[in-house]
Amino acid sequence: MRAVQIFEHGGPEVLKLVELPDPVAGPGEVLVRVTAASINHLDLWVRRGMPGFPIPMPHIPGCDGTGVIAALGDGVTDIAVGDRVVILPGHSSGESAHDLAGDDHLSDDYGIRGEHSNGVDCELVALERRYVMRLPANVDPVEAAAVPLVFLTAWGMLVERAKLAEGETVLVLAGTSGVGSAAIQIALDRGARVITTAGSEAKRALCRELGAHEVLDHHDADWPKLVKQLTAGRGCDVVVEHVGPATWDASMRCLARNGRLVTCGGTTGPKVSILLPHLFMKNLSLLGSTMGPARAFPAIFDGVARGAFKPVIDRVMPLDEIVEAHRRLEAGQALGKIVLRIGD
Repeated sequence: MRAVQIFEHGGPEVLKLVELPDPVAGPGEVLVRVTAASINHLDLWVRRGMPGFPIPMPHIPGCDGTGVIAALGDGVTDIAVGDRVVILPGHSSGESAHDLAGDDHLSDDYGIRGEHSNGVDCELVALERRYVMRLPANVDPVEAAAVPLVFLTAWGMLVERAKLAEGETVLVLAGTSGVGSAAIQIALDRGARVITTAGSEAKRALCRELGAHEVLDHHDADWPKLVKQLTAGRGCDVVVEHVGPATWDASMRCLARNGRLVTCGGTTGPKVSILLPHLFMKNLSLLGSTMGPARAFPAIFDGVARGAFKPVIDRVMPLDEIVEAHRRLEAGQALGKIVLRIGD
């Protein structure tokens, strides 16, 4: 099979298209012929190298993918060759207390494909049966490849951690990012009012197309004041924060009493400050969130099938153009996800 591998960390040029032996489905496994895989910023970080996080080389990147069942391992009887599937990006032993409680993403041994293990930027992949889910009949597999990581992350933030309720107001930072665009749609589907920020007119137009009620200029220093004006001085019940130091103080100021700020990362740095009187006087909650549980996938793809959730896709490119795809995403030229078309 053809596969993308990196043999060392560096720029997009370290991505190499190679020929590898076809994998075989072992007992309890399925062999998936990959149809499409999308590129996430996580793929860029893995390729560049992350301090303190060694990755065995050579390494196949790719977190998100869809495909077709090509073969069944011994003991697999509840899915058939030819079925279209989505590949779950997370994996764990399945044996921890968190696994057994349905919160696999909280397990100590939880990992993400393309980061903690080889990924799906390849033509064939053998996986445990529990890591694939049938795609709804009306869902396009190329489009679906852009769903798993970002929608699972946004679901974990809004549904699992912030416990978003109908009628609440949500502020989504950077609404055209993968997580941001997914968060807008999940919040709308749950009956929330959505305010979001974006850094260009094209991105603000996209946020409006996604259904955001109000869209603010991310580069306007007064956007936190505008949030307060739009909420009659009250602030937002939930803030979806994944930017970090560049927006943290403003995000905190935008919270209403009993508000919840939920964060899944910090693209502008790892350290922020907190004013403790502000935190306790307003009864605020700060919530960390990483990924989401595998049990959310049926609900997420039900939303895709209903048309409530639609991944934002910049373009679809062939696998042999992965170097250019990484360059485009890294340069900030992509308005949405880039999807690699790998097979039929």
